[in-house]
Amino acid sequence: MIPYDFYYRPAVNPDAALAPGLIKAINGEYSAITCYDQLAKLAPAGEARNRILEIRKDEIKHLHFFQQEYTRLTGKTHQPVQTEACPEDYKAGLVSSFKDEQETVDFYLELSDHAQDPRLRDQIRRIAMDEQNHAVWFLYMMSHQ
Repeated sequence: MIPYDFYYRPAVNPDAALAPGLIKAINGEYSAITCYDQLAKLAPAGEARNRILEIRKDEIKHLHFFQQEYTRLTGKTHQPVQTEACPEDYKAGLVSSFKDEQETVDFYLELSDHAQDPRLRDQIRRIAMDEQNHAVWFLYMMSHQ
């Protein structure tokens, strides 16, 4: 005989398995926000500083999205922690930021591949495209300093 609660168990969201990846994304976005604030202060005034601050705004939006999705999928909140040290030199900061953005693109594309919800999958891929765009800007700044 099948137990009574078998039929009345709440459905488990298959995307709840993404929780560890969402935590990594939250911490990564938080670290980027912190480092880009410092990098903007090191940047020469003008276009480079403004571009870094624009990228930082995108990262804030990404952080909020990942926090909301984590809460939606788990019913919990995650307090972000900084997982990376910020370089203290402008050039080193650009190089570090470029590499981080490139690695983040790969991570987000892999994360999106595991998402079952098409809306979630598409949004993570859109964020991956933003990160690729950021990498291009950091590469541009590296080559024009």
